[in-house]
Amino acid sequence: QVPSCASKHELTSGVAIAHVLNKIDSSWFNETWLSRIKEDGGTNWRLKVSNLKKILQSMMEYYHDVLGQQVCDEHVPDVCLIGEMGDVTELGRLLQLVLGCAVSCDQKQEHIQQIMTLEESVQHVVMAAIQEVQNTPALHTNFKRMTCLCVIQVSVLMEEKSSLQVELQSLRERLNQCEPPDVSSTITNKKLLLLQSQMEQLQEESYRLESSRDDLRVRADVLEREVTDLQLRNEELTSLAQEAQSLKDEMDILRHSSARVSRLEAMVETYKRKLEDLGDLRRQVRLLEERNHVYMQRTCELEEEQRRANTIRSQLDTYKRQVKERCSHCSRQHTSLHRQHEYYINDSVCVCVCALQKLICERDTLRETTEELRCAQVQQQCLTGHTHTASTDRNIIVRLQQENKTLCVQEESYRHRLEELQTQLEDSQRSQNTLETQNRLSQQQISELSAQVEELQRALQEQDSKTEDSSLLKKKLEEHLEKLHEAHSDLQRKREVIDDLEPHVDSNSEYTHTHTQTTSRRSKIILMTAHRHTTSNSEASSSNCKLLIR
Repeated sequence: QVPSCASKHELTSGVAIAHVLNKIDSSWFNETWLSRIKEDGGTNWRLKVSNLKKILQSMMEYYHDVLGQQVCDEHVPDVCLIGEMGDVTELGRLLQLVLGCAVSCDQKQEHIQQIMTLEESVQHVVMAAIQEVQNTPALHTNFKRMTCLCVIQVSVLMEEKSSLQVELQSLRERLNQCEPPDVSSTITNKKLLLLQSQMEQLQEESYRLESSRDDLRVRADVLEREVTDLQLRNEELTSLAQEAQSLKDEMDILRHSSARVSRLEAMVETYKRKLEDLGDLRRQVRLLEERNHVYMQRTCELEEEQRRANTIRSQLDTYKRQVKERCSHCSRQHTSLHRQHEYYINDSVCVCVCALQKLICERDTLRETTEELRCAQVQQQCLTGHTHTASTDRNIIVRLQQENKTLCVQEESYRHRLEELQTQLEDSQRSQNTLETQNRLSQQQISELSAQVEELQRALQEQDSKTEDSSLLKKKLEEHLEKLHEAHSDLQRKREVIDDLEPHVDSNSEYTHTHTQTTSRRSKIILMTAHRHTTSNSEASSSNCKLLIR
């Protein structure tokens, strides 16, 4: 059943139109096709557009395959505007196509009769819409068929009217022939009443048929006038269509000729550009020949430079080996120097400490001897008989005190000397540390230079493909070799400084050793004299004691 539509907006979903098409031709617009139409579009304009596209595609195929007609592009509606915006004009075009399907299908008589039952204003509008869509003489044949059908219906109705009039006349005659006594009978009365009612019905029907006949005559006259008008319009339209077709053919010819002219103009322009490009190409060929000559000379020079680079590469290999050997030699020398320096420093420190300890011990012994001598001197002062020995002892004590003072002064000087040696030792250690850091920096520079030499070697290996940079590589190689020589010279100078520091430390150690030896010898002499003096004093005191006892 076709769903009812109360407004134009409900037609935009396409559901009602699809059901109408199914009623028009159920064999083409079948149930499977109808099931593809989504009925729950609602406010989703995309579903509406999808339904309308399916309907339009099926109608176009129906026009082409079933009806054998072509629909002009101007009569094809824009379903996007219908579904999204609800455009009334595009909806009218879609409904015109539906009317064209209705009046051109196999059941067109029924649909035409349904159209004829409408009001005259609506009929005119529908016919005009169908005429716009079809734009063919088929509509005129439909009108002729309709008029013929109307005439046939009028003739049939006239024959029925005449037969009914004859029957009515016969019934009246029979009624007149009937006797009056029979009238009183019930059966006769019933028959008469029935006949009278039938007669009245027939009269009414005859009146209705006469009125419908008059209407059909008027309608037939109107349709004939419309048919004549449509024929004239059709002739005008056919003439216009022929003119339009001829103009279209001329337009196609002119378009083809204009396209050909444009192609020829484009070809002329391309030929002009090609001629210009040909001149440019000739100039480029001359330039390329000159460049080729220059490149040939350049390749010869580069081959010569490559041969020289190969020799430089061999020299680089030798330099690299020399750098590695020198680096290893420098590292060995550095370790040996470090060990020797530590050994010398430790030895000198030990010697200085031992000498200091010996001096301290000698000082303590000298203090003890002086105290003993003082005690002995006091004892000798008590003895009056030994004045000569006391004077000699006093001289010895004075001499010993002087020697003790000199030894104290020497001890102070030795202590200052030891402090100076310690400061020199610290300076030498700091200088050694600085030299070690400089040596490490020089080794880092040597490693960097060796890495640069390796990079230069790789660059020289890549010179086969990039021979233009050989002069720059040579310059870089010379610069790096100069840096390498400078690093070697710096290392040599630092080595000489270390060698200069070593004998100074040795001389200091020797000086401290000799000084300690002299001080030890002096201390031994002082101890021996003091011992002799004490022994002599002890012997004298013992003799004095013996004399006193006696």
